[in-house]
Amino acid sequence: MNSKPVHPSYRIVFMGTPLFAVPTLDALHGSPHQVVSVVTQPDRPKGRGRKVAPPPVKERALQLNYPVYQPESIKSDTARSTLSALQPDIFVVVAFGQIIPKATLLTPKICAMNLHASLLPKYRGPAPIQWAIINGEKETGVTTMLMDEGMDTGDILLASKVDITPEDTSATLHDKLAVTGARLILDTIKAFADGSVAAKPQDPLQASHAPLLSKQDGHIDWHRPAEELENLIRGVTPWPGAFTYCGEMRLKILKARHVASDSDHAPGTVLSSFPGELRIATGKDALLVKEIQGTSGKCLDTRDFLCGCSIEPGTVLR
Repeated sequence: MNSKPVHPSYRIVFMGTPLFAVPTLDALHGSPHQVVSVVTQPDRPKGRGRKVAPPPVKERALQLNYPVYQPESIKSDTARSTLSALQPDIFVVVAFGQIIPKATLLTPKICAMNLHASLLPKYRGPAPIQWAIINGEKETGVTTMLMDEGMDTGDILLASKVDITPEDTSATLHDKLAVTGARLILDTIKAFADGSVAAKPQDPLQASHAPLLSKQDGHIDWHRPAEELENLIRGVTPWPGAFTYCGEMRLKILKARHVASDSDHAPGTVLSSFPGELRIATGKDALLVKEIQGTSGKCLDTRDFLCGCSIEPGTVLR
């Protein structure tokens, strides 16, 4: 009688902080492996009220009854000794938010592996999801790698591709990649168990960087082509958000599409169009705004917005 191969159960220390990491924690919880501790960032002030709030990974870990460790610095001797005492087989790290020193990375018996939201070596850094959309990529993905002291520079283990649709924003792509990444982590651990994975060095000549976005990155430069602006709007939604100014009024644009135009109006000029439409000249073609938010703070369909706040043709946005 043939029996199915039995894969070992590993002792895992999970390190992660934001919502992106939660599906991986859930996947590990439903696996044969033992999560011996969840390491996450300290509670921080959040939102307009600046109330101290736990990170999403901590909230989920407590719901799953895992012990939570929140060191101010993962580089401290205390953090290193605390992790060592857990005798982990594997570190699984997903958007933890601190650089882990080499001595600590050597703590697990097998390896320290990281999940990154791009097809490495492209888009190393803290904002790979946003920049993939902003740059007009048609696909991205997730990669597991062995961790080293660099920023997403470790040897690649496995990767999984995900299409970027024309409707994707950084929010929707974030969710797809988080789920795909959770599956990839389990596949990677299984590959370690059966010896089917071989780590491959990254090609530094193919590397690109995805720096952290600032609020100013959302300011629309109307001199750019409309297609690029459509990608920008998708990439910075929901944060930091794409915005422009109509006089002194700040307008946030949440959805738009580029359309052909042979207008010779200056970039940023509101063009004549059908009632309820907002069509704006750009460096190439025009941008048709579909959803917009004014000073009221409520996102509206453009037609509804224009009913209460008319923007006349010839107005120049900046």
